[in-house]
Amino acid sequence: MERNYMQMYSIASGSSGNCIYVGTEKTHLLVDAGISGKRIENGLKNLSVDPKSLSGVLVTHEHRDHIQGLGVLSRRYHLPIYATEETIREIVSCSAAGKIDDSLFHEICPDEGFCIRDMEIMPVHISHDAANPVCYTFRHGDKKMGIATDLGTYNEYLVKHLQECDVLLLESNHDRHMLETGIYPYQLKRRILGNKGHLSNDLAAGLLSKLAGRRLKHVLLGHLSKENNLPELAFMTVKYELERLTAGALECDIQVADRMQPSCYVQV
Repeated sequence: MERNYMQMYSIASGSSGNCIYVGTEKTHLLVDAGISGKRIENGLKNLSVDPKSLSGVLVTHEHRDHIQGLGVLSRRYHLPIYATEETIREIVSCSAAGKIDDSLFHEICPDEGFCIRDMEIMPVHISHDAANPVCYTFRHGDKKMGIATDLGTYNEYLVKHLQECDVLLLESNHDRHMLETGIYPYQLKRRILGNKGHLSNDLAAGLLSKLAGRRLKHVLLGHLSKENNLPELAFMTVKYELERLTAGALECDIQVADRMQPSCYVQV
């Protein structure tokens, strides 16, 4: 008998590298491959998922912390790679990715959904300093999950796409005070704080508050900065701000994805 469930598992989520597993009984996908192939394989082993059974890798954008292991993984398992045309162009020109068979690339477009086996996938445009970056939502039956990181800002368009998620992995990159008083050069601070940078803990809470009253039950805070955030600080800030902004209307389990280790397994 076929079981109707979806799983999300953070193999790594942080400024040093990102790789998230999303799957059903029949479909096994990775969102980004920004860590070594060996670490990805070990993370999948924790789920008893054979890398050979992967249906593909969905790439959000071409920055190194999202594609570092993509070339090795795709060559080893001949994995399809899904990304926007502009992102593919950047990956192909990136020497760190190595040579990837052109036949493995599959172009996608924001707002144009597609299916991989029993999973419906929607690429969603995001504001980040990359070549046509996207985040993704996933549907299987009546279940929906979302992964949204590397956002400089958010708007009603993004809110609309993230509504009705059962599970959402959302960027909570930095604490604004830590960033502003930290050691980063001024220009880098401006980039991170800008509309094409990264979401702070406060902004993550603000976006989540827009989803209040929906069916969201599990929130995974991801893409934390090593230098400008702390897991406890991200958790407490988002939890406090959510309670303040929604008057307790959004009741959900909040976890913080580990930057380096597999964490935050959720099944719905």
